[in-house]
Amino acid sequence: MAASGAVLAECLDLLEAAVAPGVTTLALDEMAEEFIRDRGGVPSFKGYHGFPGTICPSVNEEVVHAIPGPRALADGDIISIDCGVTLDGWVSDSARTISAGDVGPVATHLMDTTRRALAAGITQARVGNRTGDIGAAVQEVVERAGFNVVRTLVGHGVGRSMHEEPQVPNFGRPGTGALLEEGVVIAIEPMVTQGDPEVVLGDDGWVVCTRDLGLSAHFEHTVALTMSGPRILTRRHG
Repeated sequence: MAASGAVLAECLDLLEAAVAPGVTTLALDEMAEEFIRDRGGVPSFKGYHGFPGTICPSVNEEVVHAIPGPRALADGDIISIDCGVTLDGWVSDSARTISAGDVGPVATHLMDTTRRALAAGITQARVGNRTGDIGAAVQEVVERAGFNVVRTLVGHGVGRSMHEEPQVPNFGRPGTGALLEEGVVIAIEPMVTQGDPEVVLGDDGWVVCTRDLGLSAHFEHTVALTMSGPRILTRRHG
């Protein structure tokens, strides 16, 4: 899974460098698929329950699961790119939110907060803790900054399949939820909204948007639970 995660981290680095006003979400998707296949991997999302893309490129009020297409990014947009890689049968899952051009202070604060919330959740991904410890850590960072976590979409276990047990909510109470055991691998993925945390499903049956059309940010890592602490598998090393 670490090998899969390394390919995914490099892929997201490539996409982050390519994000700019005028670039279409389909162009980013094609770039991601070519990169993953060139390195012997398979795009985990493509064909998953019929999803047509390699990445989920969700822009501004789109939280997750947007379908790649002809939409061109505008100056000031933020785009959350979620992607998965399967390599030798093992899946990794990661996401990051990227600015296209100059964004305002609210969007910048939202992205920074979501990134910090993910880091806080990862610190609690320790053997003997529970999923509620992760959720509580994420929730505290987000709400202290004046934002909200989406409650109907959660993190999850990951391994041979894209979605496995346990579920990993981005809210909760310490000491509650599923026990975290050595060898478990989870995807921790705060999805944070500027305003109303409620979301709605788009007409295409895939994209999930904020109900009030406020901005949303999404950061995610695949994390292995080891006796020496959490190991992030979707971060480049060296």
